[in-house]
Amino acid sequence: MLDRTYLRENPDEVRDALENRGADVDLDEILAIDERWRELKARGDELRHERNQITQQIGTYVAEGNEEKREQAIEQSRELKGEIEEVEAEADDLQEELQERLLEVPQVPHESVPLGLDERHNVEDRRWGFDDLRELPGEVVPHYELGEEMDIIDEERGAKTTGAGFYFLKGDGARLEHALIQFMMDVHREQGYVDLFPPVPVKSASMRGTGQLPKFADDAYRLGDSNDEDYDDEDLWLCPTAEVPVTNMYAGDILLDDDLPLKHQAYTPNFRREAGEHGTETRGIVRVHQFNKVELVNFVRPEESYDRLEGLLDEAEEVLRRLGLPYRILELCTGDLTFASAKTYDIEVWAPADDMDDGPEEGGRWLEVSSASNFEEFQARRAGLRYRPERHESAEYLHTLNASGLALPRVMVAILEYYQNEDGTVTIPEALRPYMDDQELIEGHEKVGESALGAGKRE
Repeated sequence: MLDRTYLRENPDEVRDALENRGADVDLDEILAIDERWRELKARGDELRHERNQITQQIGTYVAEGNEEKREQAIEQSRELKGEIEEVEAEADDLQEELQERLLEVPQVPHESVPLGLDERHNVEDRRWGFDDLRELPGEVVPHYELGEEMDIIDEERGAKTTGAGFYFLKGDGARLEHALIQFMMDVHREQGYVDLFPPVPVKSASMRGTGQLPKFADDAYRLGDSNDEDYDDEDLWLCPTAEVPVTNMYAGDILLDDDLPLKHQAYTPNFRREAGEHGTETRGIVRVHQFNKVELVNFVRPEESYDRLEGLLDEAEEVLRRLGLPYRILELCTGDLTFASAKTYDIEVWAPADDMDDGPEEGGRWLEVSSASNFEEFQARRAGLRYRPERHESAEYLHTLNASGLALPRVMVAILEYYQNEDGTVTIPEALRPYMDDQELIEGHEKVGESALGAGKRE
């Protein structure tokens, strides 16, 4: 949330930021509500001052024995009380409306963020791993075909038990997923992260604190019978990212300067409806409704947050470097920033199977596996996250940052495609072998059931 004083004093800067983001927010209306609220607050103060003066006069009239003026003053006091109540009621209503409207105003991008309205204007910062690519098969089989052939990814049964966008991992597929989670957490533990295992359901207040609500309500799964905002029997949502519970665990708290920087990592399953994405990525596990992710969340002093952003990016990249997976770094333009972010880097891993228009010269395509973002004090204001620079000083809002470290399904896609061999097996990256009993290859499994007969299984 932006500070309303900042909005009031820098309207042109905020208008430019909204235009650069392509955000549809009526700033003039918000400022008009704020102005009317301030007028009412000033009027309320005047009326209370006037009523206090009359109250003092009543005491004087009582001492003088002037009953007529005492009665007149009492009547004036009653009238002022009624007017004060009306003014304060309107001011309270405007305050509530203003708070709701401020929740719809996105973060102002940092001055270093490139201008642009969508992902086409993102800026590639650098690439890693393309100078020493491993030898790939003549034709790399897409992960969704390979996963089905090896019987390590089962989308059909996932759709049967739950619905489209859900899937089973089986055998070495499941083992690879577990290995990746443990490997990632070990890497980040070396980097000074403290492990958390947070609750998966989160309250609406927590979703508002990190900026998922109200803007992204349609993308989230709400517990209960519907996604109706009026449904409050269970005020809980399935976690769309561990950023939500981890950031909000300190909501309303005051941290000490000695606590910072505070670095947490958390593994959770994550749930997203992916509203507006129907018809895209209908095969495979690139865009799904449930996925595992290791999330990195940082709480830092404001003056250190941009240095920390660069460090956070490097910490997330380290996972891909150790796995030997080629990737690139993008600096997101103003129009592609997330709602709460002031600056974001995307990490995109290379998956060589599907030759997409936006892929590298080697073919294949880019898959986003992490966004490293600095939210400055945007989330801190919404969630009430503060720290005290010195014990005798007033508390200030801290800065929050996060990055995926990393998102699992797309990393698995990259491994299945990049480490694929000519004979259809997949070489397990060396960094993961200690987590898989030193196994070197994924060779697949025999399918089960009568449905496997069509795939060549003998009775």
